Amino acid sequence: MPVVVLIGTLDTKGPEYEWLRDRLDGLGMQVLLVDTGVLDPPWPPPDISREEVARAAGTDLAELRAQGDRGVAVTAMARGAAQVVAELYREGRVHGVLSVGGSGNSTISTCAMRALPVGVPKLMVSSMASGDVSPYIGNTDLTMMYSVVDIAGINRISIRVLANAADAIAGMATGFAAGCPAPPGDRPVIGASMAGVTTPGVNAARELLSVLGYEVLVFHTTGSGGRSLEAMTAGGTLTGVLDPTLLELSTALVGGVGGASPDRLETAGRLGIPQVVSLGCLDMAKFGPEVPRHFRHRQVHVHNPSVSVIRTNADECAELGGTVAAKLRLATGPTALFIPLQGLSTLSAPGGPYHDPEVDAVLFDSVREGLAGSPVEIVEMDTHLNDPAFGRAMADHLHVSMTPTPALRAAAS
Repeated sequence: MPVVVLIGTLDTKGPEYEWLRDRLDGLGMQVLLVDTGVLDPPWPPPDISREEVARAAGTDLAELRAQGDRGVAVTAMARGAAQVVAELYREGRVHGVLSVGGSGNSTISTCAMRALPVGVPKLMVSSMASGDVSPYIGNTDLTMMYSVVDIAGINRISIRVLANAADAIAGMATGFAAGCPAPPGDRPVIGASMAGVTTPGVNAARELLSVLGYEVLVFHTTGSGGRSLEAMTAGGTLTGVLDPTLLELSTALVGGVGGASPDRLETAGRLGIPQVVSLGCLDMAKFGPEVPRHFRHRQVHVHNPSVSVIRTNADECAELGGTVAAKLRLATGPTALFIPLQGLSTLSAPGGPYHDPEVDAVLFDSVREGLAGSPVEIVEMDTHLNDPAFGRAMADHLHVSMTPTPALRAAAS
């Protein structure tokens, strides 16, 4: 029988959790109810008590109450819930996790969900889900559902939302319990960065790498995508990195939407993992539907109703070139930088709105100067980044750096 773990503060959300437990029971789920409340007595009675959660966090419930600090209590119970859920997973007693609540319970429960591997169903119904949910989701496959009304009783709106959530996690848990067929073979895994405006070049590289025997995971450079790429590299999932799309760096520089984390473009180098990098999308920086007033004199391009970009200028490109060079100089393993002399995205192709060879030249000169004397190999091609030949050249170079002897290259092919 699939097991669904319900995580909640049963001193404030008891009726909602009792309703969810009964709904899931009717759907054939085994339910484990974890109480993360601190103050009033819990209802309904949990399967795993708040005292157990506090102990898992290395603290005592009475001590948390005595401190009278909600922030301290939430932090501790989040830590404990993560330990409890991770242990349940190791015991084979988690096929899905569901929680409902506001900011406090969303913080506690999503911390627990993030402790689970990718693939384990995780669903958070939250009144916070219509805003910036990146602190809750992190680098996981966690699903957030907006509650529309606050989680404060069973009413004509909440009952439909909660029913959908229960039905959804039951379906996901049933599928997870049944098992998912693994992809054939045991191919080495490459992580690749991509945006819509670098898709043709990255697809050409991906297709060649697939032919050469690799499995390619593509990460959309939206800020969270870059963080996931770095996290999977650090976690040992990836054996090589193809990183031609650096939009997050330029976006972070100007304070846009979806900027890079501090470790972006550093993890593979620090761990000695082979990497091939390019300068894709450093001709632009990304914002939401509205560009800040002080940037409206720039070349603004509406990518879609949710995303607008601006053209980076010469000063920004000079700084970006230095940043890329500084990060690549940290590398301890095979590292190459490919420079496409004819443009960095579909927008900067000849005839495109961001085509500006003079500004691009500032970027290229800056990164060349920053890498002078370093072991990083620089490969320049008189093509556009999205030219299939450029993508295939990057892929082939990565393949060679990962299989350094002729015999190994022949075997990988």
